[in-house]
Amino acid sequence: MTDSPAARLRGLLASGEIVMAPGAPDSISARVIEQAGFAALYMTGLGATASRLGTPDIGLLTQTEMTEHARNMARAVSIPIIADADTGYGGPSNIHRTVREHVQAGVAAIHLEDQMAPKRCGQLAGIRLIDAEENARRLACAVEARGADDLLIIGRTDAIGTLGPAEAVRRARLYQQAGVDLVFVDGIKTVAEVEAVARGVEGPKVVSIVDGNETVKLTASDLQAMGFSVVLYAVTALFAATRAVADAMATLKRDGTPAQAGPQHTYAEYCALVDLPLHQGLDDRFGA
Repeated sequence: MTDSPAARLRGLLASGEIVMAPGAPDSISARVIEQAGFAALYMTGLGATASRLGTPDIGLLTQTEMTEHARNMARAVSIPIIADADTGYGGPSNIHRTVREHVQAGVAAIHLEDQMAPKRCGQLAGIRLIDAEENARRLACAVEARGADDLLIIGRTDAIGTLGPAEAVRRARLYQQAGVDLVFVDGIKTVAEVEAVARGVEGPKVVSIVDGNETVKLTASDLQAMGFSVVLYAVTALFAATRAVADAMATLKRDGTPAQAGPQHTYAEYCALVDLPLHQGLDDRFGA
């Protein structure tokens, strides 16, 4: 247990340095994030939905699909993974199973949110929330479900967009009382909202910086000074990848050749990224 993914994440949190966790939509992106030198990553539900279905993050993936995605990602990298576990996928028994599945998947942490089903991305309009006290009980169920296993539980609230910062702060404090390890106010779009959460919520907390809104003005150092423990960059890799693919494909269509399609990995660089030498070595030593 001392070298579990959760233990490594706890060690990062104990260092006092903010944990930067870029979002990985898939396992190859997770490898890129690890090789870039980040100490942790975020398995984003928006990215998982995009890579598996090509659809918006509106609650279309099931618990088993999300857990399988997390498990595959955990096999691909050695750094701790913070996984999006949506609402827990049902009642207390579903939450219990969700926690147990993620323990077995090998992730370091999961976050559970207070939306009504069907849930949706925290940046979207139309979010509906369940009762805060009911969600606190659901989070207490998750904490109990992990038992002696080392998995961090993050209580997420999506209240800021519909009910405002004061209610989001109230819910975050309530979820802390339920025993979660960290709290996460999602759906933040402005620097003022970041500041309101920083002032209103003491203790370990998560913030998500979403490309395209004004919060990108805040650096990781700024967020650390405000008291945040973890910063998620949920869509940076996904948006960069889709833009690069779109540009490369437009060039290929126009020119009839990929010669000017923009910066790319070489085939050798790609083989190194996916750890081909390991598998070649296995064949060399144990193959026919």
